[in-house]
Amino acid sequence: MNGTIAKLALQALLGRRRFYLLLAFPALLVGLVGLVTALTDGDAAYAILPNLGYPLVLPLVAILAASSVLGPEVDDGSIVYLLAKPVNRYGVATSKWVVALGATLAAGALPILVGALMTGAGTRATGLFVAAAVAGTAYSALFLAISAVTRHAVIASLMFVLIWEGLLGNLFTGIAWLSIGQWGLRVGHGISDRLPDPANLGYAVVASLVVTVAGVWFAGDRLRSFSLRGED
Repeated sequence: MNGTIAKLALQALLGRRRFYLLLAFPALLVGLVGLVTALTDGDAAYAILPNLGYPLVLPLVAILAASSVLGPEVDDGSIVYLLAKPVNRYGVATSKWVVALGATLAAGALPILVGALMTGAGTRATGLFVAAAVAGTAYSALFLAISAVTRHAVIASLMFVLIWEGLLGNLFTGIAWLSIGQWGLRVGHGISDRLPDPANLGYAVVASLVVTVAGVWFAGDRLRSFSLRGED
């Protein structure tokens, strides 16, 4: 972890237009939940969160956060100048991931908790928040790794979310064993049994940790390769 790199990553995140999208998604989600709560009942409003907020808004926020802290530097080639400094490449990746994770939790997981509490969801609110925190942690690491691999990280990450996590995940129940979102829900189920129970708890925890660690490590390895070969 490098404080200077983290500060630069935060400035990059706050200084780009994507930051406004990062704020718009949670604001719209909470606003929609509040509107439906006022017009109907709490159950109808709560249904928005596991059906829209968790599977769509959360990963979109993670994509925007991860691609903002690393993607632009890869796109314009300035990453080479950063890596010319005597800093540990894995420390750079970790610092950027911490910033992306903080943004994902603040703009992705926290609004889900706020929205759930507005509906009077009780323990379901805490369970869904924990699920969002677990999934957001793994999402941010995975999307950071993707940002270190390709200039089209946003498109590639969106395809992963929409096709693998969304379309195929709804068609084939076995995808739950290879789905970040489903792992998070399984952890959240430990707090509220009203959440889905798609996989083994131990497996869900270990798989989430493996994806998180592997994602950050892979991003650092790619940054080391940038330095060695002078790629842009």
